[in-house]
Amino acid sequence: MKHVQSDALMQRAQRSIPGGVNSPVRAFKGVGGTPIFFVSAEGAILTDADGNQYIDYVGSWGPMIQGHGFKPIVDAVTKQATTSLGFGAPTELEITMAEKVVERIPSIELVRMVNSGTEATMSAIRLARGFTERDKIIKFEGCYHGHSDSLLVKAGSGVLTLGLPDSPGVPSTLAQHTITLPYNDLSALTQAFEHYGVEIGAVILEPVAGNMGCIPPASGFLETARRLSTEHDSVLIFDEVMTGFRVAPGGAQELYGVEPDLTTLGKIIGGGLPVGAFGGRATIMNQIAPTGPVYQAGTLSGNPLAMQAGIAMLESLDATFYEQLLSATRHLVGGIEEAAQRHQIPLVINYVPGMFSLYFTTAAEVTGYADAAASNIDRYNFFFHQMLDAGIYFAPSAFESAFVSGAHGSAEINATVDAADRIFGSMT
Repeated sequence: MKHVQSDALMQRAQRSIPGGVNSPVRAFKGVGGTPIFFVSAEGAILTDADGNQYIDYVGSWGPMIQGHGFKPIVDAVTKQATTSLGFGAPTELEITMAEKVVERIPSIELVRMVNSGTEATMSAIRLARGFTERDKIIKFEGCYHGHSDSLLVKAGSGVLTLGLPDSPGVPSTLAQHTITLPYNDLSALTQAFEHYGVEIGAVILEPVAGNMGCIPPASGFLETARRLSTEHDSVLIFDEVMTGFRVAPGGAQELYGVEPDLTTLGKIIGGGLPVGAFGGRATIMNQIAPTGPVYQAGTLSGNPLAMQAGIAMLESLDATFYEQLLSATRHLVGGIEEAAQRHQIPLVINYVPGMFSLYFTTAAEVTGYADAAASNIDRYNFFFHQMLDAGIYFAPSAFESAFVSGAHGSAEINATVDAADRIFGSMT
């Protein structure tokens, strides 16, 4: 495929945008090469500036669970645009959206709309700290919760070592309040509570990790986090920005049967428009202004365009949809696994309904960041570019989840498996 227009647009973008992109993963630094600039999308198909078409497994990083150009959402947003783009004042749409979230996720009694997943997790952390009057939080290595200062930290040398800043501009004094532990490590989590228990205001985790690839929780991991948080009066936060309304009607907490105190949401509830939300137990949520002392605000929070899109999206997601999404995911994953085995390519594929990741590794399983980082990144990068040339768009990073949508039918999945089969054959 030729990418003349994309190359030209990237050169132009670099003259006015840092790195030519407005989010780092879009720069293709993880895989090499020049990013593709897209101009349109329909269903599971993307079209780039050069007219090339691709089967899409990025899905705008998760929101497009019904595929691109989903008519109920397009119709709802179009109709709203003729009425008003925003008021900066209450609307009935906000209430309707809140009611739908509360109805579908039992752990959420009250919910506050914001404008992004980062804003949601930042606000949830502030609320948890205000509610418990404790500063320290626990996060897990490889889990991404947005770019707020408290969460841009990496692990120190040892399980119980407090974090160090992972980005210039993050004060070390703030990062020291963040304890970073290995994901899925029950022993490390237990030790952290034994050491810091009375100081821990919150535990925040992705119930299915999605930013070191897709890594489901190990048996007992979520349950242990729940038990220890309860025993030590800490707030358990599930970051379901990615998994909320994707893996099950009530998110990962429904899929695994573990309820947090607070939940952060985004992506799907905006139907493709910028949106976020956080919610949980009323006793905690009532500490948010104006009912409580913990301040949080947003000029565009609950804007009518995002609310209309989100309502239309949630109304389209019924039990039958999730059954079909799981079936499509299994069809795709199973086909790729069979192709890898046929060509003797060492490969681990993790998946949950609507999410999956490929790890080129000889390991038996991938359960945390160390396992993901030890996989063959060069082989993934080769696979990515070969698939791109075959008209299939995977995440431009070995450490990002891929997404299946309701628009991925047998034709798209079979084409993807066939392409993977050819590429695996070229690797041997």
